[in-house]
Amino acid sequence: QVQLVESGGGLVQAGGSLRLSCTASRRTFSSYAMGWFRQAPGKGRGFVAAINWSGGSTYYADSVKGRFTISRDNAKIAVYLQMNSLKPEDTAVYYCAAAPVEGSLLKEVIWYDFWGQGTQVTVSS
Repeated sequence: QVQLVESGGGLVQAGGSLRLSCTASRRTFSSYAMGWFRQAPGKGRGFVAAINWSGGSTYYADSVKGRFTISRDNAKIAVYLQMNSLKPEDTAVYYCAAAPVEGSLLKEVIWYDFWGQGTQVTVSS
């Protein structure tokens, strides 16, 4: 079992930046790929970004490419999401999750075994 805890959410004006963090409870974290998903009110949970176990491969939703950056620090058992040039449509609850798969499968919710509780990001116009 891997427990994940997100932090770093908050209220920011459009064009601003936030950095989300997700810390894990176990050292086995380094064997999992990690992803960030988000869910806006009335919508399903959608893919944002993912990173493989080593940090050597990253994946992004088209809507965030060039604005968001995912990274991880296996020594600190943490994964991060740097969000720049935020837009009101980025407003959502952001979740981090762990998956035992690689590649394009990381864009699909069903492949993730463990999820955090989520952190709210609100972007005002």
